[in-house]
Amino acid sequence: MTSLPLVFDAPKRGLPPRHLVDLTPAERQEAVVALGEKPFRAKQLANHYFSRLTVDPAEMTDIPAATRDKLVGDLMPALFTELRKVTCDDGTTRKSLLRAHDGTLIESVLMRYPGRATLCISSQAGCGMACPFCATGQGGLQRNLSTAEIVEQVRLGAAAMRDGELPGGPGRLSNIVFMGMGEPLANYKRVIDAVRRICDPAPNGLGISQRSVTVSTVGLVPAIRKLTEEGLQVRLAVSLHTPDDELRDTLVPVNSRWKVAEVLDAARGYADRTGRRVSIEYALIRDINDHGWRADLLGQVLRKHLGQFAHVNLIPLNPTPGSKWDASPKHVQDDFVRRVEAQGVACTVRDTRGQEIAAACGQLAAEG
Repeated sequence: MTSLPLVFDAPKRGLPPRHLVDLTPAERQEAVVALGEKPFRAKQLANHYFSRLTVDPAEMTDIPAATRDKLVGDLMPALFTELRKVTCDDGTTRKSLLRAHDGTLIESVLMRYPGRATLCISSQAGCGMACPFCATGQGGLQRNLSTAEIVEQVRLGAAAMRDGELPGGPGRLSNIVFMGMGEPLANYKRVIDAVRRICDPAPNGLGISQRSVTVSTVGLVPAIRKLTEEGLQVRLAVSLHTPDDELRDTLVPVNSRWKVAEVLDAARGYADRTGRRVSIEYALIRDINDHGWRADLLGQVLRKHLGQFAHVNLIPLNPTPGSKWDASPKHVQDDFVRRVEAQGVACTVRDTRGQEIAAACGQLAAEG
C-alpha cells in the first residue's frame, strides 16, 4: 500500500502528549506496566474513559488514589479547555469552542433531532484544501489533530447527551460526521484510528455503530482507495460541489490533481466494497454552481460513475460576513433538486443547523 502524498501532511508541532486513546489495548497495558502498575489497570482506565465518559481521577474509585493520580497524569493529559458554548435552534444545536494545550482553537457542533443526536467533529485545526467559499479553508492549515483530540470531541458530546445538557432530557449520541474543520483523509492514520476508537465496543471504544459515522473528503483519491481496504462500514461523503472540472478546479483546488471522474470512480470502488451509498455533498452557490444545466450534468455524471450508489446532499450555502458567495434562491434550489432527480439520482436538501452561531458549513472557528 503506497503512502499518501507528503504534500498533504500537516506540521507535527503542537501535538499533545500521548494519551490513552492514542494507544491500542496492548500498548495501554505496556504503558501501565512501564509506570510500575499491574496490566489490568489499563482496562480500568479505558473503562472510565469509554464507558463512564470521565477523565476525573476522583471518580475512579476502583483504582487506589495515589495510583489513579499517577496513571491519569501520565495517560490522560488534559486535551482541551472548553472556552465557549453557543446554542441556537431552541437549544437543540450547540457549538463548542475548544482550546488545545498549544492554544490551537477547534470547534465541534452537537445537533439533537427527534430520535437521534449528531455530532459534527473536526479532524484538523484549520484546513489546507483552500476552497474559496469555505471560511475554514481560507484560514489555512495549522496542524493535524491527534487521535485522542478527535475522540475527545466525541466523548464530550456523548457526556453532554447522557447528562441531558440539550433540551429533551438525557439521551444518547448516535451519529458522528467528520465534517468540521479540516480534510479528514489528509490526516488519514489518526482519523482511521479515531473511527476505530469511536466504534469499537467498550471498554476499548465508545460503541457507536460504524454505519452511523460519516467521513467526508474533497476527493483525495489515494486515501479513498486506502479507506476501501480498511474493512470499515462508515459512510463516505464526497464534497463535489460541481460536476465539471473547469469550475471544480476553482471551487475545490485539489481537483487540479484528481479530476471529477477519478474521484467518483474511487468512490464507486468504496461503494462496491461496502455496499453503502455515497453521499455527494453539493453546496449550492448563487450564480456559481446552481445552473440548470449543471444539475442535469450532475445527475448524468453520477448515474454513470456511481449508479444506484449516488445520493446528492444539497447544502444551502451559509454566507460568511463580507463574502462574495451567497445562497441560491429557494426556487433555484427546488429546480436543481427536480432536475437531478429527473436523471434518476436521489437528491435531498440538508436541514441547515447553526446558521445563527456560525456553526454551519465552512464557518467553524472562523471567528476564533
